[in-house]
Amino acid sequence: MPDPSIEETLLLVDPDLDFLEWATKHLAAKDLRILRCDNAANALKVIEKTAVSVVVAAIEMEPFDGMELLARVVQQSPHTLVILTTGFPTTGQIIEATQCGAHDVLRKESLAFELRVVVESALQTQEERRTADHTSAELPKHDSRVKMIGVSRALQEVFKLVGRVARSDAPVLIAGESGTGKELVAKAIHEYSPRRQKEMMTINCGAIPENLLESELFGHEKGSFTGAIARRAGRFEQADGSTLFLDEIGDMPLSIQVKLLRVLQDGSFSRVGSNETITTDVRIIAATHKNLADEVTAGRFREDLYYRLNVVEIRIPPLRERLEDVPLLAEFFLQRITKKNGMARIRLSAEAINTLQSHSWPGNVRELENTIARACALASSNVLLPNDIPLASAPGKSPALIASAIDQLINSAPTEEDLLPWITREIAGRVVERADGDFKKASTMLNLPATEIRKLLSK
Repeated sequence: MPDPSIEETLLLVDPDLDFLEWATKHLAAKDLRILRCDNAANALKVIEKTAVSVVVAAIEMEPFDGMELLARVVQQSPHTLVILTTGFPTTGQIIEATQCGAHDVLRKESLAFELRVVVESALQTQEERRTADHTSAELPKHDSRVKMIGVSRALQEVFKLVGRVARSDAPVLIAGESGTGKELVAKAIHEYSPRRQKEMMTINCGAIPENLLESELFGHEKGSFTGAIARRAGRFEQADGSTLFLDEIGDMPLSIQVKLLRVLQDGSFSRVGSNETITTDVRIIAATHKNLADEVTAGRFREDLYYRLNVVEIRIPPLRERLEDVPLLAEFFLQRITKKNGMARIRLSAEAINTLQSHSWPGNVRELENTIARACALASSNVLLPNDIPLASAPGKSPALIASAIDQLINSAPTEEDLLPWITREIAGRVVERADGDFKKASTMLNLPATEIRKLLSK
């Protein structure tokens, strides 16, 4: 707590009386007064009469839900921090709650592990928030077309970042392996931004030849090159007042990077074959599966452009690091594929779900979607069993999978490093991360003394 001499007040709001009883005991602490309500209307009455530091409220409530309670608390008591809880928070709930000023959004099944930590964090920052000038934020009334599926803590952190950056015009760099859903994140940022009235423009920098990419981005004049039979507006002109998503920015040639840097600096550019300066108001979101810092070191990406793009970085975790999202994603793809193709309802057996969660998914969400599509196409009944899941081979035993992982390690290794020691350090560091920093556990997993692992990582 910021000041042990000041008693903080925590308000728990939940229709589940058993939860209120558990949370009261779980969060009990010196100098912390805990109040309880079983509905949102009574919670507002308490806040009217009492200086409440932190509210922990369920989203599912009567006579109005936790999202509405959040909006009213922001108006009525701007210094109060609000933590929302729910069974399965949706993408929209997390993004909108973050935009409205929620301190956090937690899944109820994880409260035993996370609630105390998050409440303590809120109490630590309460003093600063109390003096901040918060104004109410109106919830977006449009229905988002973005479908980002997941309940993992890692993905929820991505949703919260989207909520924080969507309303600004700051450039965003989305990093993540191929197939993790970088374009979906870009769409979410755009659709929750003030620019959503205009369509987001997208261009894949790695899919267009260098001699055409400049024209695609900036446009060209008639006769400026062979085949230029008329003036053409580029994506920067078309996206004026909107968002431009530059996918695979790490594949952009250096010659184009120079011109892109100018647009980021002053919003101006010229069409190919023209001396006329055009100004544009475009919000830039870029994405890459490459490590751009390494690309800068290798001289393949401009350092000044890297820092211009990387104002806000959002990293999307690979699917293997959030396997708890696999069942929901699989069910989502099942429903979408069967509905699109007019097929009868197909469901996954518990054994099939276990099979899916045992796979490492080197192709990430895209691989999972394709796997479900093949399973639907080949299904002999309305229940998918493990034998109906067309995985390449048994998880963890595929030579091809191991070879792919080794290739990824080799490709990402810094050129100035000795390869084998670098790979050894990377593997050791990853094992320590998976062991939650427990060197004793990591020692058992690697069959190496803990002192040797520390020595490796110190290098």
